[in-house]
Amino acid sequence: MSANHVPPAPRPGVVSVVLVNFRGAADTNTCLSALKEVDWPADALELIVVENGSGDDSAAVIKAAHPDVMLVESETNRGFAGGCNLGVAHASGQWVAFLNNDARPAPGWIRAAVDELASDPAIGAVASKVLDWDGQKIDYVDGAMSWFGMGYKREVLQPDSPAFDQPKDVLFATGAAMFVPTALFREVGGFDERFFMFFEDVDLGWRLNLLGYRVRYVPGSLAYHKHHASIAKFGEYREVYLLERNALLTIYKNLDDESLAKALPAALALAVRRGVARDGLDTSSFEIAGGKDDSAETITVNKLGLTGAYAVDQFVTEMTRGLTEVRADLQGRRRRTDREIFPLFRDAMAAHGNAPHYLAAYEVLTAAFDIVDHFQARQRILIVTDDALTAKMAGPAIRSWQIATAVAPFAEVRLVSTVVAEIASDDFEVASAIGSRLRAHTDWADVVIFQGFLLDKAPWLKRSDKILVADIYDPMHLEQLEQARDLGPEVRAHVVADTTRVLNEQIRRADFMLCASEKQRDFWLGQLASQGRINQFVYDEDHSLDSLLAVVPFGISDDPPVQTAHGIKGVVPGISQDDKVIIWGGGVYNWFDPLTLVRAVARLAETHADVRLFFLGFKHPNPHVPHMRMATELFALSDELGLTDRHVFFNSDWVPYEQRANWLLDADVGVSTHFHHVETAFSFRTRILDYLWAGLPIVATGGDTFDALITERGLGATVPEQDVDALAAALEKYLYDDEAVASAKRAIVEFAEGYRWAKVLEPLVEFCRQPRRAADLALGYVGQEPDESAQERRPSKDSRLASDVRVLREYLRNGGVGEVA
Repeated sequence: MSANHVPPAPRPGVVSVVLVNFRGAADTNTCLSALKEVDWPADALELIVVENGSGDDSAAVIKAAHPDVMLVESETNRGFAGGCNLGVAHASGQWVAFLNNDARPAPGWIRAAVDELASDPAIGAVASKVLDWDGQKIDYVDGAMSWFGMGYKREVLQPDSPAFDQPKDVLFATGAAMFVPTALFREVGGFDERFFMFFEDVDLGWRLNLLGYRVRYVPGSLAYHKHHASIAKFGEYREVYLLERNALLTIYKNLDDESLAKALPAALALAVRRGVARDGLDTSSFEIAGGKDDSAETITVNKLGLTGAYAVDQFVTEMTRGLTEVRADLQGRRRRTDREIFPLFRDAMAAHGNAPHYLAAYEVLTAAFDIVDHFQARQRILIVTDDALTAKMAGPAIRSWQIATAVAPFAEVRLVSTVVAEIASDDFEVASAIGSRLRAHTDWADVVIFQGFLLDKAPWLKRSDKILVADIYDPMHLEQLEQARDLGPEVRAHVVADTTRVLNEQIRRADFMLCASEKQRDFWLGQLASQGRINQFVYDEDHSLDSLLAVVPFGISDDPPVQTAHGIKGVVPGISQDDKVIIWGGGVYNWFDPLTLVRAVARLAETHADVRLFFLGFKHPNPHVPHMRMATELFALSDELGLTDRHVFFNSDWVPYEQRANWLLDADVGVSTHFHHVETAFSFRTRILDYLWAGLPIVATGGDTFDALITERGLGATVPEQDVDALAAALEKYLYDDEAVASAKRAIVEFAEGYRWAKVLEPLVEFCRQPRRAADLALGYVGQEPDESAQERRPSKDSRLASDVRVLREYLRNGGVGEVA
């Protein structure tokens, strides 16, 4: 092929089938005839035969039988890898198919594969089902891989059965029958011609997997294989040598640094040991102590005995020819972790040998390099929260706990709090860590799911290749507009600006993000655009951007609430079993409006002596959440109106998470009132989910995410901001109108099912099963870095000091003097 050859642009809807011929013209002609009978339009089928330097009359024989086929002639034998690449260089199809010349396709071979490729852009290749020529025994239905690089087909020669007709993801397709989008094949470099033959299909499939694509086994894409190509005429030792060398090439290119450090030393040693075992060589003959008395300068060794040593030497030679640079480039574009790919190995610990001399070495080396635990380990997922993991958990901690519970069935999970962890789980590890102690946890993880300020606390993650999931369900920069109001104007400005910076850094670095509602998603898409994350790379991969930003709202416990004891009625002095209880579930913060609620209760108490308002929690379990101004004003108003401990009651502590049903099920109505501002518009009130869980009618201020849901689904009522009369009327309706209460409860039962944790976490669970780097980040595109000239003015010395004091206090509390140092 000329160095100036320009591959044709792919034509939509066209399939190019590439056959490589080497001294097998009769088989090639049989295959071409069968291809012309497949269920695919003839004008959308391009047949390409690469005559691979056979040195006989193959080209003339093929031309005579099939003059309409494109024949590409190579002067030399380029091997299977080079021959296929040469064919693709001339292909004009949207998809390219590879078929061994001694195979034949079933009628639906092309259509089944193309339908699968067209269904999902994440599918990078289709692996056909391949049977023997008579269709009785298996040639290929799955690809397996040993930890030291030997790709193989475990099911080969087994009788075919319906058990092999289930589609699945695989590590690699067999080169005997497979499909790849032409543009993608060219983009990833095609088959590696270093391999010449053997494992070039293994290497391509593994490469596609680690670049974030799926290799999909499609049993409806069926082909039949007459026999295996043999190189016996070149000597068995050459076949064994290529298998040994190419296995080393495969793991060197595709394993990550940690896996390669474990596998490569043992793989090199075993390659030599397998060669020695094949020839029965006595390697102790060179020993001096106890060695044999042999003064001969030469020994006779069969070529099979040298296959391992020669393979190792040629592997080193390839490293001198640019293999190291190829590996570095590939690993730099990696989008999936080794531990995600390892299950596709099927049986990584297959020894591929039975000689006692070899098996003894295999056992020693796999133990010495911790091979078994590493290659059979599950995906490692670290979940980090800035909230306290205690019996009395608040929303962020609850959410992180539920995420850990959801992914633990298929991954190794650690849940870490940067504040305190006082509870444990049988399903995952729970710990606390801050500062440098976070490093051990992040180094351990393949995937890190986090809330809050982790990137500030673990800045090394920003430039790492870890897969990061930012849980931005809480727009905390909007929250800080109110929460920091009492800190003074200068400190407040610094806090808001710094929180915005933190969120922007998360958005620029995260591979996947979670938000709480469709309304929030629109908000976050705007912020993503401002940081350059809505770009051609993520858009071309997924036009919806769902693979970058998914809606994962706060959820409801999968198990129904069970009351084991009363928490309010008959327990709190002043509240009897017959009273009507309005519950305020959660803390009181500056963006809430409990004052209007208290006035409405005062109005209601004039005609309903049995009305009671109970505030569920005031002392937040996270010591970093301050007691806010609004709480002080609330106490004062309740006292002023003479309602405290008569109609309004305060729980000064925080209810244990696992026991919250005892309080919620004592209530008759759940309430949430707030002021109308930007935080309200984009917030997602987690306390309302508890009301839904407990089946409580809801009365809330309108204007937030739940406004339309409550009114349209009949879950209760929403009222205008600071409207005492409307609020009192709504509360009265859902406390005393039995028909309205029953209707709301029926609607809540139906609606709540869609908010079970198992349901809402599905997008995150799906991502964690197949995590991958974001398309733009994997290519080194890091979005829009902030313009120095446009950054917020540096805070004053006093505000910096205030911030430093808070950090110092946190470090002392969590790590002592050593952590401060």
